Amino acid sequence: MAPFLSFFQISLHKNLLSFFFTYVQLEDIKEKAKKLAKYKLCDACLGRQFAKIEHGISNRERGKRIREMLGLEKVDESECWLCDGLMNEIEKFADLVIDALKDYEFNTFLVGCKVDEEILRKEKEIETPYAESIKREINREVGKIVAKKLDKPADFKEPDIVALINTLYDVVELDVRPIYIYGRYRKLVRGIPQTKWYCRKCYGKGCEYCNYKGKMYEESVEELIAKKALEAFEAEDESFHGAGREDIDVLMLGNGRPFILELKEPRKRNVDLKELEKQINEYAKGKVEVTGLRYAKKEEIEKLKSAEYPKIYRVVIKFREKGKINEAVNALRGRIISQRTPKRVAHRRADKIRHKKIIDIKIEDLKMNEATLIIKAESGTYIKELITGDEGRTTPSLAELAGVEMKVEKLDVIGIGDKDEEK
Repeated sequence: MAPFLSFFQISLHKNLLSFFFTYVQLEDIKEKAKKLAKYKLCDACLGRQFAKIEHGISNRERGKRIREMLGLEKVDESECWLCDGLMNEIEKFADLVIDALKDYEFNTFLVGCKVDEEILRKEKEIETPYAESIKREINREVGKIVAKKLDKPADFKEPDIVALINTLYDVVELDVRPIYIYGRYRKLVRGIPQTKWYCRKCYGKGCEYCNYKGKMYEESVEELIAKKALEAFEAEDESFHGAGREDIDVLMLGNGRPFILELKEPRKRNVDLKELEKQINEYAKGKVEVTGLRYAKKEEIEKLKSAEYPKIYRVVIKFREKGKINEAVNALRGRIISQRTPKRVAHRRADKIRHKKIIDIKIEDLKMNEATLIIKAESGTYIKELITGDEGRTTPSLAELAGVEMKVEKLDVIGIGDKDEEK
């Protein structure tokens, strides 16, 4: 077995070429290089077959040294059996990427590419154990040029933007990482849904049923918040992620409901969120108000969706006679209730029984046939049904315990979780 050497200490044309390859056998590399001699490979494609052996030089320089060592004739990139001139277009690809990025604000980037399947097939045919892929080399070399010209670093984990070069057609596609904005909103008027409610007949296309608007309601919390954010970030679209939702006829007061606004394909990334908060509140004045806007991460969406914040409600109820309301309130405090999916939402939610704790309940005001209650309950409690009983689907209910029929006149959410719970 040949000894391990510093790779290729060779005297050629009076020049000593020193290759330092740890733990690689000279004869093995020479043998594999000779087998490649039957292919007309440019220096870059020849050197790429041994890319994992030595670092610090380009594949083109590595291929040149191997070719000179074996006495092979130089092959122009345009006549290369493998790349067919592709490796001569690195500068052009870099310019295409820079041009594609010119209208976008970003801090980090990454380059990717698509290469002709025939080139990839040929690459597989001659691949050595020391080779790297042509795609990897193109990505790296183009990325180095772009980074230098734009003075922006590449990020291999979470780049703000990915430029994907289609080398067949000289086209660059951009994959722009969304912006995520966390905040809390207060809904100050009734009759507005949390998110866009598309027409159940045309699903957003516009028809006679929805007066050709494509949706059932003129506006939503989502749209009132997103409009100014879309403008500020010059984003193409958005998605709204809330920590639960209130009914259309329910106000969201107190400290507000946590949400994350996802802005897709933004051209701007560095926006003053204090100024944006001001613009949103001016635009949605009297309807919706946002507070505490900050940049967030994608992972926070799942945490937000799965969070079980206790909620505090103010509910105004009406009844014909008082019954045993005080006793009923005391009986519900700290109690676990059973709730089968209410009839009003059964068409869109699984029909199952949920067990929820009524953490606290007290009477704020009591009149002849009306009462105002403050209720603190576990996340997911159906408050309207807690009052009415929903024809026995919620038990015990306030109406059942008081022995009188009740209906909910008004319902407001006045508190969700606390500041510590959202961190």
